[in-house]
This record gives sequence, structure tokens and C-alpha cells, in this order.
Amino acid sequence: MIYEILRISTRETQWRCTELREDNPRLHYGRFFLAPLSVGQADLIGSVMRKALLAELEVTCITYVKLLDVPHEYSSIWGVEEPVYDIVMNLKKIVLRSNQRIDNLPNIFKGRVCVKGPTIVTAKDIIFNHVGIEVVDNTQHVATLTKPISLYIDVIGERQKSFKRDRPYTFHEGSYPIGGTFSPIRNVNYSTHSYIKDIRENETKEVLFLEIWTNGSLTPVEALGITSQKLAKLLTAPLHVNEEEDNTETYLVPLDSLPIQHIWELIRKNKTKLAMKSIYIDQLEFPPQVYNSFKKANIEKLFDLLNMSFEDFLKSEYFDPDDVINIIFTIKKYFDINFDLLQDR
Repeated sequence: MIYEILRISTRETQWRCTELREDNPRLHYGRFFLAPLSVGQADLIGSVMRKALLAELEVTCITYVKLLDVPHEYSSIWGVEEPVYDIVMNLKKIVLRSNQRIDNLPNIFKGRVCVKGPTIVTAKDIIFNHVGIEVVDNTQHVATLTKPISLYIDVIGERQKSFKRDRPYTFHEGSYPIGGTFSPIRNVNYSTHSYIKDIRENETKEVLFLEIWTNGSLTPVEALGITSQKLAKLLTAPLHVNEEEDNTETYLVPLDSLPIQHIWELIRKNKTKLAMKSIYIDQLEFPPQVYNSFKKANIEKLFDLLNMSFEDFLKSEYFDPDDVINIIFTIKKYFDINFDLLQDR
């Protein structure tokens, strides 16, 4: 068994960094641990942190490329070694960093490459229209000009959340949106371990280890700090219980996102049309364990099932919560129920 010596606070739970490494400008690594934690907390926090790191961080990247006098992305440019497609993919690989200390940094910004060959075009040749945008690795290759020609490339960059694309792009000749997803996080890994805090009382605590790899637009320390602040802000949101406030608005929320009890009651309202007495339970695609529960509860027809209220499900010794959810959504899917229509009846 492998052991690691950790200095863990005896007063409060703290994040500590055990290793920071920069393998290259576009690959940064950080290893952190959070302790002390009660049994069960490490896995809960690790799962939430991993998802938040991958989805909640803001990224700055090139999302749109335009080359003059190029009919399509599979064209070739005379005097340029790479085809247009490779040039676009090389531009996609460029990692940008936005200076958080500059106020009013735009969400959309522009840049241009204007070079004359023969030469090698790299990321350092991109001139952006805002001083707050920096290229992480200036040596990133873009294209090779083998002839005395001029190459002009316009790029559009955005600051956006990871895996988010809100604005549709308009296709013009020589214009190419860069597809795919963008994130400053290249990988996240977490593990949980137990240790004995007090041998005399046999008190067990947990420690959470978190490994973060970034592309250089954020350091692992910055990524962990920003994500922790975002989660803390969400989890400390004010709690209002049936309180009226002036700064609220009313919205229609799809019923699929509401408690499952509401869905079941809406289905039951329409049972006279849906639950014909000739419809047997085995005509619906339920898992074997659910069929066994029906048999134990002496339920053979859909009509009998829909006579059960949601409270009846909860009181029944034959159905566990997973079975109830499976039953409700199987019936909803089978009849292709439109909740908007059910509400009007």
C-alpha cells in the first residue's frame, strides 16, 4: 500500500495544493486536496467540482475564420503549402487568454493576419483589436507561405461558457465557423481516500484529491478558484418560501421539469381515454422487476394502475422510488402524452 504525508488542518476544511507543473505553454497541471471531510462528502464534492470545472468556466477562443477570395474550405491557395482546411484547424488550436483585470472586455472581438511570403505564419502574427486578448503560445503554426504572396485572414473570437454556442453564424464565401466545443479544462480527475483522525476514538475522515489539466488560458489554481466561487454563489442563494417579492417575474415552466407527482396526476386525469380496460400491463415495455411488482400487487390492467394515487405508490411495499419513476415515464412515453393538452381539459 502507498502512503502520502499530508498536512491537514485541525480547525477547518481547506483546499491545499500539492503540485503545480507547466509541461508546455498549452498544458498546465495542478494537484489539490480538500480535507478534513466526513465520510461520503469527498465523493459528493468531487463529482460536483468535476462537472462544474468542465461546464461552468468561461473560455476565450477563435470561433470564426474568413479568408479572402477562397470559395470553400477544401480549396488550396497558390503559394501556401497547407490547404484551407488545415489552416482553419490550426487557427482552432490557438489558445487565447483574456486579461480579467481589464474592465469592459468585449464578449466578441476581432483579429487579423496580414503577412507577405515567403514566410512561416504563426499565432504571433494575429493582431487583435483589443489589448486584453493574449495568445498563450505564439509559436503555434498557422500556415507556410512558399511564394512571394500576401495572405489575409480575418478571425472573430468570443468569450463564452464552455460547451456553449448561442449565436448562429451566417455563411459567406470564404467564411468558416469553427465547430466543436471549447474549454480551458483539458482533463479533470478526482479520487477519495480515508484516514483515521483519532485512533483512540476510531474516528474516520476523508480527503478528496483533485487533478486539473488546463490549456494555459487559465492556470489550475485560477480554474479551481473561479469554479469554487461560482458554486459558493449558487449554493448560498437566498431561500424564499411562499414569499411575494417585487423583483420577480412569472414564467411557464415545462411540466417535465416539475415534481414527478404532478406528472402522474395529470396522466390520471385523462385515464378515462387512455386506460381502456382492455389494455393489459404486459402490453407496455416495463422492466422484469416492475412486472414482478405488478404481480405481487395484483395489478393486471392499466386501468387498475391508474386508480392508484402517487401516495398509494409511496405506501406500497411492492414499489421502490426507482420503480415509480420508471412506471410513470413509461406510460407517458407509450401514449405520447402532451401535458399542454391535459392541462386544458
